[in-house]
Amino acid sequence: MPTRKWSRQSRLEEGTPYPLGATWDGLGVNFALYSRHATKVELCLFDERGREQERIVLPEYTDEIWHGYLPDARPGQRYGYRVHGPYEPDAGHRFNPHKLLLDPYAKQVAGELKWAPHLFCYTLGHRDLDLSFDRRDSAPYMPKCVVIDPAFTWGRERAPATPWDRTVVYEAHVRGLTMRNGAIPEGLRGTFAGLRHDAVISHLKYLGVTAIELLPVHAFVDDQYLLDKGLRNYWGYNSIGFFAPHPRYLSGTSVTEFKQMVARMHDAGLEVILDVVYNHTAEGNELGPTLSFKGIDNTGYYRLADDRRYYINDTGTGNTFDLTNAGALRMVMDSLRYWVREMRVDGFRFDLATILGRERTGFDASCSFLDAVRQDPMLAHVKLIAEPWDIGPGGYQLGNFAPGWAEWNDKFRDNVRALWRGDPGQLAEFATRFTGSADLFDHHGRKPHSSVNFVTAHDGFTLRDLVSYNDKHNLANGEDGRDGSDNNISWNHGAEGETDDPEINALRARQMRNLLATLLLSQGTPMLLSGDEFGHSQQGNNNAYCQDNELAWLDWEAAAAPGPQRQAAFVRRLLRLRRHYPQLRRRRFFMGEYDRAHGLHDIAWFRPDGSAMEEGDWHDGERRVLMACLDGQAPTSGLHQPEREDSLVFLFNAGDAPQEFRVPQHLQAPRLLLSTAEEPPQPEDGAWHLPPRCIVLLATRPAPAATTGEGSAATAG
Repeated sequence: MPTRKWSRQSRLEEGTPYPLGATWDGLGVNFALYSRHATKVELCLFDERGREQERIVLPEYTDEIWHGYLPDARPGQRYGYRVHGPYEPDAGHRFNPHKLLLDPYAKQVAGELKWAPHLFCYTLGHRDLDLSFDRRDSAPYMPKCVVIDPAFTWGRERAPATPWDRTVVYEAHVRGLTMRNGAIPEGLRGTFAGLRHDAVISHLKYLGVTAIELLPVHAFVDDQYLLDKGLRNYWGYNSIGFFAPHPRYLSGTSVTEFKQMVARMHDAGLEVILDVVYNHTAEGNELGPTLSFKGIDNTGYYRLADDRRYYINDTGTGNTFDLTNAGALRMVMDSLRYWVREMRVDGFRFDLATILGRERTGFDASCSFLDAVRQDPMLAHVKLIAEPWDIGPGGYQLGNFAPGWAEWNDKFRDNVRALWRGDPGQLAEFATRFTGSADLFDHHGRKPHSSVNFVTAHDGFTLRDLVSYNDKHNLANGEDGRDGSDNNISWNHGAEGETDDPEINALRARQMRNLLATLLLSQGTPMLLSGDEFGHSQQGNNNAYCQDNELAWLDWEAAAAPGPQRQAAFVRRLLRLRRHYPQLRRRRFFMGEYDRAHGLHDIAWFRPDGSAMEEGDWHDGERRVLMACLDGQAPTSGLHQPEREDSLVFLFNAGDAPQEFRVPQHLQAPRLLLSTAEEPPQPEDGAWHLPPRCIVLLATRPAPAATTGEGSAATAG
């Protein structure tokens, strides 16, 4: 590399190896970068226009960390690294000092990636592929790291610390939630500043959710193949920086905007949970670009195959982060602690979390990462949610994570969808899912809240599309409809997509109420997809990862129509019931305990005629009706609760014919709390007549010293 005379020369001191990253101490900035195999590290300083001003060789190497201190540096300074070392892809090394690299610990990133051949360590089109070596400078095409001043006055902000049994998660996207909300100033839409607007806060409070779970907000990259099609990465599962908020989500130039959003949410009693992607990065496989980790220490950050030229791809994205390596593990742990300590988030949902628990020999609930998180005092009080699957060997681990973790429960999703679609043989499993999936989570002291129940999520159909489409319609993604799952367990109820047929629309609306009621009144932690509360549609697209446009953004004008408003009010009513009745959010699993004083099990199951369910009933594949009674005086935790008079009776009719239900005689004076039917049924001659596909919830009191009508206890299946 030719010698260049720089326009400035900063004073340089040795600095310290900790903390990693660029740290402003009020007098200067300490720079520290982990690389086990580098031979030299250059710190590159840039002006605000992206012009390189100076290259400084970090003077010290301590415990595999390169470091130096610049007394002249200040917050706002833009920088990156060039890392020297062997370029030996066959040995796993891909150092190339011609490529500017992002600091893995950068707290802010300015600018967006501009795709160019310069970003690759090898020469595109070369016959030797990645074994070739490219000498073009990538700096003009790279975003730059920014030194920040972490000072922020939190004021009266206090984290809500909502107990798990009272938690209701609202999964949302920063842009999707705000881009079409006319109450938010245009310049704030799609940003953290838009999220903290009263229009968002008041909606969340109106519904009664307790936590907003944001799709990835870490700095990520728009894939070139998407940009070439006029699309871009909307969901953000393509991370390149695990400390920096994505620049597109900032309305200004300061990351304090994120802190202001969290403070506003906390002031409203709402928790903030981040969806995080520590399983892979945006650098792809051996033919991907060199943006950060690959050029800093490829073997120290990624899991490599036996032929070390290639990457293990348990994520389906080209690479897999290696948390069995101490440097990579430290970086992820430091990132989690940073978002808790400095940004004050309340929890994390871990994308493809099975990868994080996979050692060389397979998934291990006591692996390095899971044990590190479990023992960390800073992370002990935050919510930890695993997506317990990936495409790697032994990738499906639902129910197998360590105590302290909650898990997305796709068995709940699939069973509830199938039940209300009318599939045969669902009733026995439904009883188990409705009561918290004890078959999966009742071990090692785990509680019902360990099951994060959902019917829809960002990945898949929205609730409205679930009842409006038999098949996915993903042509807008530009992949000829090949992307997205074909196993949607959906039903269009007689017409594919939008229709003017009033009967079909009425049935769809009732089915959405059935699905919402099942989700929000089941044991476990419910997760509601944003927009489902008023019937947002993505026109049948079940993989809108690249649709950063009106297809995926919530239409708040349409949400103000009478039908969507009634559905939102229904969600609000469901969550009020959940808050009011502890037996809907128990802190212990149902045990089938029988209380002779008032003749009830903690839960009991009945046929529609009021007689107890028998073993054969559970295995009748054509049975689609069920009655459940939740004792209002049974303990919902390890300690007895104050006595309540009301027990709850659920009437489920998932069939396509009307059904008569007779509440057991020892349950007195049942009164209607909720119905998903258009016209709430009323008792006639002691019977409740439910239309097809309907849920009714009753409150009742047991007769004193009742000794009959016990019903079948606990869960089934």
